[in-house]
Amino acid sequence: MRIISIMSALMAAVVLASGSPPLAAQLPDTAGNRAVRRLPANAVSVPFKVGERLEYEVRFGSLKVGTGSMEVREIAEIRGRPAWHTVFTISGGIPLYRVNDLYESWFDVTTLNSLRYHQDVDEGSYERRRRYEIFPERGVFRENDRPEEPTVSNPLDDGSFLYFIRTVPLEVGQSYEYARYFKAAGNPVRIRVVRKETITVPGGTFKTVVLQPTFQTKGIFSKNGKAEVWITDDDRRLMVQMKSKLSFGSLNLYLRGSTGTR
Repeated sequence: MRIISIMSALMAAVVLASGSPPLAAQLPDTAGNRAVRRLPANAVSVPFKVGERLEYEVRFGSLKVGTGSMEVREIAEIRGRPAWHTVFTISGGIPLYRVNDLYESWFDVTTLNSLRYHQDVDEGSYERRRRYEIFPERGVFRENDRPEEPTVSNPLDDGSFLYFIRTVPLEVGQSYEYARYFKAAGNPVRIRVVRKETITVPGGTFKTVVLQPTFQTKGIFSKNGKAEVWITDDDRRLMVQMKSKLSFGSLNLYLRGSTGTR
């Protein structure tokens, strides 16, 4: 039994026009795209920047089972558009069950629409490699070499949702609903803002806003699930803690350090 799809749980925590602006001077990157030196003038204002890296401790109940990181690696050119390139990793596990997951997202700096999404999942005996190309201007996406499928307006993938929610004003007592997940069956994504709370994690003490996310799939963040996410109550909106209650225990995540935050 796959007792933890750790990465899926973390990515879903907040899951939830394209045009080609002129690019700045470019350098090749290691993924075969082209790295952009600076943001174009029409980029959306966001509370993150290239070089931001958050590091996490992952626990299953009281047992430390791994570490994770969340990084804004670069601005890359994807099909002629500058895009944020973010990387989310999880590694660790328990005896006889190891996890080594890598998730990458590329989303347009002018719209935050997803353009590309990669999943490399290695959990126990289960492995999965998926490559998504997303075309907001045509309203379709393609998974690996399969035929194109319809997507939604202004699509977001699992990773870009984490960064998008950081741009949204959040008011205690309010609920927010989005139909932007690129696979339509996963919509709507709902975020309820339940309270403010000051917490201490390995990375320090933070004033936070507490969210309860739900989405239209089974698992930790399903409509019947019990999970909460803590983000800093400031203009950075950093994810500092996540707790979920499962039938066989609890999966918790704690910020242990950060670099490059504003």
